[in-house]
Amino acid sequence: MKVTVVCEHNASMDSEEGKKAYPEGLGVCLKNMLEEAGHTVTLVRMDENGADSLTDEIIGNTDVMFWWGHWYHLKVSDEIINKVADRALRGMGMVFLHSAHDSKMFKKLLGSSCSLKWREAGEQERLWCVDLTHPIARGLGEYVDIPQEEMYGEPFDIPTPDELVYIGWFRGGEVFRGGCVFKRGRGKLFYFNPGHETYPTYKIPQVRQLLKQACEYVAPQIPLREEINCPHIPEFSIR
Repeated sequence: MKVTVVCEHNASMDSEEGKKAYPEGLGVCLKNMLEEAGHTVTLVRMDENGADSLTDEIIGNTDVMFWWGHWYHLKVSDEIINKVADRALRGMGMVFLHSAHDSKMFKKLLGSSCSLKWREAGEQERLWCVDLTHPIARGLGEYVDIPQEEMYGEPFDIPTPDELVYIGWFRGGEVFRGGCVFKRGRGKLFYFNPGHETYPTYKIPQVRQLLKQACEYVAPQIPLREEINCPHIPEFSIR
């Protein structure tokens, strides 16, 4: 498959903690992970200049897009957001990671504020699998432990997921719908909450397996279509 990783680079990644977690860079870590699964991967940098290198050619040749952002959500142009949303509704798969819940892209596809409760405490998260038969959870058992993570907690202002795969539990007592599948138009998207830039979450073998399986699950099963019919996003409902 052709996979595009859109990954922000911010000052936290250049801190001592950020460099220790991902000396090669978080985006490169994700790229390498997906290349291990045999995919052809394009890495697109997002920063204070937005994501201008996410060209029409890249978007048009992407089967699955991963999106990691934190500081620079508003820097991404509405033009790019609309082009990616259009492609997603035609069948391109999407995987949104960690703070991408606050991206314009995620909010557009879900149609809500996607706000949540959070605390940057570096505490343990246990991801409990609530659907052991789901392909994203294949072979991973009842739970996945993450030693350090930023706490995301309910209430999480999202529509009811079409498929709930994981619920996260934190040492502080909070719970969170941390592994959710949504169907939009002809496409599927998966949201996965772990992945703060100063913790090496994406180095954990079980997390890497989970995300590789998520990539396979949201991938288009039929050729992308020209027509769109998505009641969640009225401006995309008629073509």
